[in-house]
Amino acid sequence: MSDKEVKPNFAKGDGLIPVIAQDYESGVVLMLAYMNEESYNETLKTGRAVYFSRSRQKLWRKGEESGNVQWVKEIYIDCDEDTILIKVDQVGKAACHEGYQSCFFRKVTPDGVEIVGERVFDPKEVYKK
Repeated sequence: MSDKEVKPNFAKGDGLIPVIAQDYESGVVLMLAYMNEESYNETLKTGRAVYFSRSRQKLWRKGEESGNVQWVKEIYIDCDEDTILIKVDQVGKAACHEGYQSCFFRKVTPDGVEIVGERVFDPKEVYKK
């Protein structure tokens, strides 16, 4: 089945829609970010994950500072056309700016929050601003 007219509906999120990045090989959920139409189109054109940074109000080419680029293997659009799932080849083995493979390295337990991920790099060494 094919529906070539399906594309993300950026109007639903005032121009931004959430994007879940998942490791193509392991299935680990790496991060959640946002795309606008410009970042989505650049992602399609280049094969590299490009997001829109809400804090900086500009395009964010994943890995432009850290080198931890995400090469897109597959893109999925949800049934409401307002969320994207991208399966990526994560270069550098860390998607998180805090140095973890996944941004979801904290687990909520009855005793409090526990760090369950292992730090892959030291952010002070990578982001020397």
